[in-house]
Amino acid sequence: MKIQPVRAILIVVLLALLLLLVFTPGVQSHPYYENAPRPLVIAHQGGDGVWPGNTMFAFERAVAVGADILEMDAHITKDGRIVLIHDETVDDTTDGSGFVEDMTLEELKRLDAAYDWSNDGGKTFPYRGLGIQIPALDELFERFPQLRYLIEIKLTRNPMDKPLCDLIRKYAMQERVMIASFHDDAMRNFRAACPEVATSASRSEVTKFVILGKLFLSGLIAPDYHSLQPPYDPADSYNIPIMTRRFIREAHAKNIRVEPWTVNDPGLMRQYIEWGVDGIITDRPDVLVELLMR
Repeated sequence: MKIQPVRAILIVVLLALLLLLVFTPGVQSHPYYENAPRPLVIAHQGGDGVWPGNTMFAFERAVAVGADILEMDAHITKDGRIVLIHDETVDDTTDGSGFVEDMTLEELKRLDAAYDWSNDGGKTFPYRGLGIQIPALDELFERFPQLRYLIEIKLTRNPMDKPLCDLIRKYAMQERVMIASFHDDAMRNFRAACPEVATSASRSEVTKFVILGKLFLSGLIAPDYHSLQPPYDPADSYNIPIMTRRFIREAHAKNIRVEPWTVNDPGLMRQYIEWGVDGIITDRPDVLVELLMR
């Protein structure tokens, strides 16, 4: 009995797909996660739900309550320093205005980094006027050399990949830093400049993993990243639900960690812990630490 040519081609394609699903490699383990507890308590901006985010004030308190990882946002100044602030301008968090890239570190240090932080909808500003400044990344490396860091980099006019990599190498933090970015170009440039440092998936890489996962084809992915850090809220992911047990299993099958953001509800924290997430990015590290009874 002869096999029809079209059927033969289909069989070959299916066999090839099966082989790719079985033999496409996952990511190699990185020292960043060596001896790390599960789940990791990842303090988003140092705990922006309880302290002014991206400040030394917040990072010190996150460490004091027991956070495992300090998450932060990095920009580059006019004089080439890596500083920690969420936006490309200082307008929304400080008493100043203008682009971070147009200012020197000295100029940024004159600003009140807690000026606009409020936890009651703007009725009060409890940390205003206390001398809280925008920190430089090297200040944190010197203050907490033992900690792990999750650093989100933005698209900037002046390239940040080489100065950031040089700073990480200067402080020998290659095994204690993970770099994140929504932007493919920023991530691609950093990986080329600093291949020894762990990275998480960019937005498009997360999207690709999710879509192929929905088709039961995530096994085809050979990841360049060590972590998937998806939003828990479908509203932040084109209304596609991401965080499921199957998503976590498929990521783990590729040796990829799963660390959703920004999870502040204790009930949702418990659910994700039960599902086996590797870390939780939260504005309330105090709540998560207490829930874990550490």
